[in-house]
Amino acid sequence: MGNMVRCLSADGSVLCCAVNATEMVGKMEQIHRTSAVVSAALGRLTIAASMMGSLLKGEKDTLTLRLNGGGPAGSLIAVANSFGQVKSYVQNPVVELPLNRYGKLDVAGAVGKDGVLSVVKDLGMREPYVGQTRIVSGEIAEDITQYFAVSEQTPTVCALGVLVNPDLTIRSAGGYLIQLLPFAPESAISQIEENIQNVLPVSTLFDQGMTPVQVCETVLKGLDPNVLDEFTAEYRCDCSRSRVERALVSIGREELIRLAEEEETTTVDCHFCGKQYAFTREELLTLAASASGKESNGAG
Repeated sequence: MGNMVRCLSADGSVLCCAVNATEMVGKMEQIHRTSAVVSAALGRLTIAASMMGSLLKGEKDTLTLRLNGGGPAGSLIAVANSFGQVKSYVQNPVVELPLNRYGKLDVAGAVGKDGVLSVVKDLGMREPYVGQTRIVSGEIAEDITQYFAVSEQTPTVCALGVLVNPDLTIRSAGGYLIQLLPFAPESAISQIEENIQNVLPVSTLFDQGMTPVQVCETVLKGLDPNVLDEFTAEYRCDCSRSRVERALVSIGREELIRLAEEEETTTVDCHFCGKQYAFTREELLTLAASASGKESNGAG
């Protein structure tokens, strides 16, 4: 039994993905030590990336969501693979804002509304697919829906939610994506509209003990959904020393030599998980020589 499920309506015209992301977002909060409103904002983007990643076809395909609306939280990034495994980062993890007019965490205030949502899909082609849409609300779910409508011409319903405890731990988190395929009948559209008008917030559904399958059955009520697959999606960083070495080589020979001259040991932190990688002066100079060789090859 996994925490993510994908279901298809009996006529094959509507796809639904749902995930109980409480543990996923809980790990995100533990790593980044986010304030309540940033937990809600980055948590929502993390959930969205995980679900969207699960829709990718190739095993090595990846998806990156980048949101920068000019708000005090700064840039938010989430990266997922086709197994729904995800990692995320926020520029400013601690932001304190009053509750919004509905008495809820002011996610839009933290994110801001003056900017774009960027979606980058690396599908193993020569160039990645890049889609961008203007931020419409800063609440993230609406912005994901807008992206699908504008960039992929796919009618989509997106629901994302994060409940934060008074001690800043994550009480409940999750989401669902409903997508209409091109041949979806009007009756299916009407049924979905009726269903989601009456459904509780998705974080509440999971907080009340619903499973991802039950969430899919609720939002696709009347469409006889069948489970396609069920698996475990989690917060997982795939950083490694070799990846950090490649990143260091990419900054160029001169910068590596400068770093080597400044410190006996240089420490590089992973933005996504906080793991530290230490490089001695000799190791940096070895990487600088490697960078020099690549620059020479490039010039040729």
